[in-house]
Amino acid sequence: MRRFGALLVVIALAVTGCGDGPTEGNAGRALGGEPSVAASGQPASPGPSASAGPSASAGAAKLPVPGNPNGKASVPAEAQAVDTSRPTRVIGNGTAASCTSEAVVSAVAAGGIITFSCGPAPVTITMKATAKVRNAVAGGKVVLDGGRMVTLSGEGKRRILYMNTCDQALGWTTSHCQDQETPQLTVQNLTFADGNSTGDKTEGGGGGAILVRGGRFKVVNSRFVRNRCDGTGPDLGGAAVRVLSQYHNQPVYVVNSTFGGAAGQGGVCANGGALSSIGVSWVVLNSVLSYNSAVGRGANPARAGTPGGGSGGAIYCDGNRFTVRLAGTLVEQNKANEGGGAVFFVSNDRTGTMSLENSTLRKNPSAGFETPGFPGIYFLGARPPSVQASSLTK
Repeated sequence: MRRFGALLVVIALAVTGCGDGPTEGNAGRALGGEPSVAASGQPASPGPSASAGPSASAGAAKLPVPGNPNGKASVPAEAQAVDTSRPTRVIGNGTAASCTSEAVVSAVAAGGIITFSCGPAPVTITMKATAKVRNAVAGGKVVLDGGRMVTLSGEGKRRILYMNTCDQALGWTTSHCQDQETPQLTVQNLTFADGNSTGDKTEGGGGGAILVRGGRFKVVNSRFVRNRCDGTGPDLGGAAVRVLSQYHNQPVYVVNSTFGGAAGQGGVCANGGALSSIGVSWVVLNSVLSYNSAVGRGANPARAGTPGGGSGGAIYCDGNRFTVRLAGTLVEQNKANEGGGAVFFVSNDRTGTMSLENSTLRKNPSAGFETPGFPGIYFLGARPPSVQASSLTK
């Protein structure tokens, strides 16, 4: 359990200015790999549906564009979307019925660049089992690209996606499982809906839609709606995403993505209604985190007679040396029963840092405590958060 200081009185501060206009995510370099194969394992057709998945149908309707339309933060090459024009494998054969939970589970276990061919209309694939990344996956990379046509649903019953380099059931590939370079998982142009890890105590619980430990992980152009994890507990969290370690302490990138986005669409968890981590750095660019809730009670360590939790309405970060950077990002209408309606940041050894750039944080109530001068934020670190051209209001 992590300790934090005395409760603090809320003082509102407004710092003027915010950015606008996101980049839609330029494609990064193509990843190498095997020849394309369909979900059945047969070679994929070289036609448009094989190369582009659901986006191949000209003029087809797509799911809403994720991210902050007013964000202008530059996106470094390593954080951009992966080029999936030459997929390793394609889920589906051009019909919605062919895009199944079984096909997703099989493709993720096999790895490589994965796209979808599910017909001309957006589809929801109801996951009957959690898709798990194998630690010895060929090529060391898994890219899952829905072409903004695919929703993966946990049906309110299960976690959707899981990667854990320290899980021996997935193959233990090194003696330093918590700090290895692969697998590297990218999710892009996808919607993750109704994931639920309640009752799953793997790595302490959390990660309603996605749980990651080790390797590398990034999220690009994606949406997370109505995800949940345990509602009690002092240190678990991440209704949408929970990350516990990354190779050489490199950051998790979240780019042009939305967590919640409207009333009734946000994530709900004891802590971190959207994102949560222990000792992991984050770079969140041109994104939206809204209508998420930290519903635990009793904070961390849990007060006597309480189950603990309730901090970080949108983001919950704990550990020692780590960083959080929000740029071109909107954080609003999140709430916490305890501390940090927007962000809870505790660096136990006081070495961690946080920065806000061209971002807006507003209407993120903390029912318990906040850091004076930083509405919606509870912060313990090396120095006060850096604020540049950003607005923080109650």
